Amino acid sequence: MQFNDNAELDTSQVADRRGSGGRVALGGGGLGVVGLVIYFLFSQFAGGSLPDTAGFGDVGQDQSISSESLSQKCRTGADANANADCRAVAVINSVQAFWKDQFARSGTTYQLAKTNFFKGGVQTRCGNATSAVGPFYCPADAQVYIDLNFFQQLQKDFGATGGPFVESYVLAHEYGHHVQNLLGTNERVGNETGPDSGSVRLELQADCYAGAWANHATTVPTASGQPLISEIDQADVTAALDAAGRIGDDFIQSELGGGAVDTTKFSHGSSEQRQRWFTTGLETGDPARCDTFGTNDL
Repeated sequence: MQFNDNAELDTSQVADRRGSGGRVALGGGGLGVVGLVIYFLFSQFAGGSLPDTAGFGDVGQDQSISSESLSQKCRTGADANANADCRAVAVINSVQAFWKDQFARSGTTYQLAKTNFFKGGVQTRCGNATSAVGPFYCPADAQVYIDLNFFQQLQKDFGATGGPFVESYVLAHEYGHHVQNLLGTNERVGNETGPDSGSVRLELQADCYAGAWANHATTVPTASGQPLISEIDQADVTAALDAAGRIGDDFIQSELGGGAVDTTKFSHGSSEQRQRWFTTGLETGDPARCDTFGTNDL
């Protein structure tokens, strides 16, 4: 995956909260794709549940990654090619430019959503969360939250191949949840689980939306008129499919939880489903083909 060296980055779409302090606790709702996967892994297969009181420690200034602001170090696609923080900014810019265009085509207006980089823990309108829940989208404040160290965890604990396009898939999936929030799709889903549950349908649709963006990623222009992403190759796609497979409910239950697969507890879909729906979006490039709520064949 490569970025256009001369394309401009818009860091106003990202808030870097990694240097903010405060004690954190897990609570509230609205945790998104991989966040719920990680939470499910810990709560169902690690011999207990995550505590709902402070106990994950403090997030202090000593945990700040850099005093340099994103706006200073992330200016162009060249910066995205050289720096992981800037790469995330570039992907976020591209994903939101894609959805802005898609909404405009249907005569509606896309509302930009800010992504928050945090480290250790963060406060949101959906409650407080630690890095243990992974990336998530909070519908109450319409923002995405991510500890970028998650990508290392995805490789270390889940055995994923990793790489820039895997990171892009995760971020694009979270923005799929933002689109669902804008369209009111998430209002159709409760807390039920199971292979045909609304939760599974919501997550598979977000995977498909991520694939639809990926189909257009090298042609989506930003405010500067130039596409941010210049190349996505088959190795990138293969890595993303590998990651999708490793965060399927069945993989987590059997490989990471060390137990039998219980489909009644599915909340995100099987590995095969997640790969298939991402591929559907990738091959068609059409969000309308991502209607997981209108099919019996998940």
